[in-house]
Amino acid sequence: MATPGKVRALTAAALRRMPLPPPGQDKEDRGRALVVGGSVQVPGAVRLAAEAALRAGAGKLQVATVRSVAPALALWVPEALVRGLPEGRDGEIARGHAWLDEAVDGCAAALVGPGMRPGAAAAALVRRIAARMPGTLVLDAGALAADLRAPAGQPFVLTPHAGEMAGLVDEDKAQVEADPARFALAWARRSRSVVVLKGVDTWIADPGGALWLHRGGVPGLGTSGSGDTLAGIIVGLAARGADALQAALWGVAVHAQAGRVLAHSVGTLGFLAREIPAQVPRLLDRMGPAPRHARRRTSAQRQM
Repeated sequence: MATPGKVRALTAAALRRMPLPPPGQDKEDRGRALVVGGSVQVPGAVRLAAEAALRAGAGKLQVATVRSVAPALALWVPEALVRGLPEGRDGEIARGHAWLDEAVDGCAAALVGPGMRPGAAAAALVRRIAARMPGTLVLDAGALAADLRAPAGQPFVLTPHAGEMAGLVDEDKAQVEADPARFALAWARRSRSVVVLKGVDTWIADPGGALWLHRGGVPGLGTSGSGDTLAGIIVGLAARGADALQAALWGVAVHAQAGRVLAHSVGTLGFLAREIPAQVPRLLDRMGPAPRHARRRTSAQRQM
C-alpha cells in the first residue's frame, strides 16, 4: 500500500490560494450538471444531491431516477429537468436509456450513486456514463465499485466513507479508520481518481500523490443524507468550472462549514441533511473573493 508523503492542511488560507472559477453571467456560463440516482426505497437522496448542486452554482440541472419516483422528484426540485429510467423489481434503476446518453454528452459534470445500492445494474450504468462523460464524474454510494479506473488525465471523484472504503479494498472498517490516509492515497492511485474519504477528519487524495486533510467536521454532519449533499456540492462546483481536485477540496470545506453554522443555529446534533444546501451560497460568498460589484460598493462607501 502507498505510503503517505507530505500532508497538506485544508484551511481557509489554502482555499484562497485556489479560488473557484468566476461564476459567469448566466446559467449557460456555469455549466450543466447531471445527477443520476435514487430508488423506490431511498428517493430522497437524489433530491438532496440535486438541490446541493444548484446551491453550489450549477447553471442547469438534469436528474435521472427510477420512473415511479420521477414525478414526485420533479415537484421536489422544480428547477431541474427530471427523467424517469426503467426500474427493476428491486426498486433500483435497471438500466440506462437513450435520453441519458444525450444528457451526458451535454453536461459539464455528473454525479452517479446517491440512493442506489451497488450491484450489476449500478456498475453497468456507471460504465455507460463514464464512456461518454466529457467532464468530471463524481461517484458516490451505490456507484462505488472495486474495479473503478478513470481515463488517464480525467480523474473521477470518489466519495466513500470508511465502511464503503473497507468494502472496496476487502478489509475491516477498523483497519481503514486506523490508517485512512494510506487507504485514501492507495485508492486514488489505483483508481486514477480523487478520493474523498469521509469522516470527522476527511482525507482527500489525488492520483498524483497529493494528500490533504480537513479537520473539524461537527458530529451533526454524521446524519442520513449528509454524504448526498456533499456529493451534490462537489458536482455543482465541477459544473461551474472547478477541476476534480479543486471541486473536492472546496466541497469538503463548504460542507463542513455548513455543519458548523447549523450546529450553532440549530444544535450540535439534530439538524437535517436537507438544511445543509441552503447554507452553501452564503458560505461560498464568504469563503471566496468578494464579487467585483461588492468591492465597488465598498470603495464608494469609503468616499462618502
